[in-house]
Amino acid sequence: MRIADFRIHSIAIADPPLRSSYGLHAPYALRTIVELESDDGVIGITETYGGEAQVQQLEALRHQLIGASPYRLTGFLSPMVEGQGKGDARSQTYLVPGENPLDATTRTYAAIEVACLDLIGKTVGQPVCDLIGGRVRDEVPFSAYPFYKHTGGGGEGADTREDEYGEALKPEALVRQVQQMVAKYGFRSIKFKGGVLEPDIEIETIKQLYRALGPEVPLRIDPNSAWTVETSVRVGRELAEELGRGGYLEDPTAGLENMAAVRARLVAEGIHTPLASNVAVTSFADIPRSVQIDAVQIILCDHHYWGGMRQVQQLARLAKTFGLGLSMHSNSHLGVSLMGMAHVAAATPHLTYACDTHYPWQSAQDEVVLGGRVPIVNGCVRIPNQPGLGVELDYDQLARGRERYAKCPYRKRDDEQEMRKHVDPSWKRLLPRW
Repeated sequence: MRIADFRIHSIAIADPPLRSSYGLHAPYALRTIVELESDDGVIGITETYGGEAQVQQLEALRHQLIGASPYRLTGFLSPMVEGQGKGDARSQTYLVPGENPLDATTRTYAAIEVACLDLIGKTVGQPVCDLIGGRVRDEVPFSAYPFYKHTGGGGEGADTREDEYGEALKPEALVRQVQQMVAKYGFRSIKFKGGVLEPDIEIETIKQLYRALGPEVPLRIDPNSAWTVETSVRVGRELAEELGRGGYLEDPTAGLENMAAVRARLVAEGIHTPLASNVAVTSFADIPRSVQIDAVQIILCDHHYWGGMRQVQQLARLAKTFGLGLSMHSNSHLGVSLMGMAHVAAATPHLTYACDTHYPWQSAQDEVVLGGRVPIVNGCVRIPNQPGLGVELDYDQLARGRERYAKCPYRKRDDEQEMRKHVDPSWKRLLPRW
């Protein structure tokens, strides 16, 4: 079997005006769909970050892909998985996910690896999770992912979308948002995006969630490094009960040294809420120092920027060896990416926390998976019986996504610019802000 064709599709999907310490989400998120077609006519697919830079990285590989064996290709391309930076240079702290040039090759490798695995799985009639070691679970738990948000459902002009959740810039509105998500999808844990409002307001938001949902629902908060060490310690202290029941405090402050300082001070006070990270630990090179100073107790990986599914499995083994927890990070995505996450999580025994997903924020109107949106039932995605990733492309929907991309002005993610455009003309991302 050889790869006979390689197709790249740039698409845009409506995205609500969600807030984080990076700024404001644009009305559209950009994604890239890739197809690898074999000389037998079988098509493997993947979904990754969008925009012009990602397409250029993929296009540069065309001459290496056409005519190659999907069984061997990822081995030949394996030098790409190391990325172009080591340690702190690869940090996602200061750049929005998908826009760090130092891990561009890693993201690109991951996209090709998943497409190859989907192609192989469809050729031999086996699900991807069973190709990479065999599933240890048939369904994968995900968390609700609430955000502070402005009014609006995403999209622009005639493509403006219904605002399902409404404005949420106060604790009470955020609680209502979460209750809607739980009622619709059955989520059994909550990952809350902070770093947006004054810390006292965000503390109160978590406390109200805790009162509304009860202690059996784990809570997490992620301010994306918006706080000083002092503020991080104060938040950890005031939310010791609310975050300490199966939850975590994610990236409260910037850098491994500051994370370690927060951890040491909380432990000294008898507070053992774990610290999680998806921006301070983003490559294997970050792990030795993090373990040495006890900076991060839970790694939130992502098969896109960690270099693919098998890299995640290697990370899981290393995390288990050092007694670290593991979960998976997410960005605005569609069903192909969601199923990629589900398959690698299904084949990773050491998955200790429910995975993140932005999927509830995306619209059925944008889904490119044949048959519509991937079901999330009781907070879980079930691995289908079909081979490969278990999903096929709806080419009519894919064409609509391409048309949306052609019409919209966005070619990279820039949350800071969106804040200046819609909220505050002088806004800049500051770390720390509080």
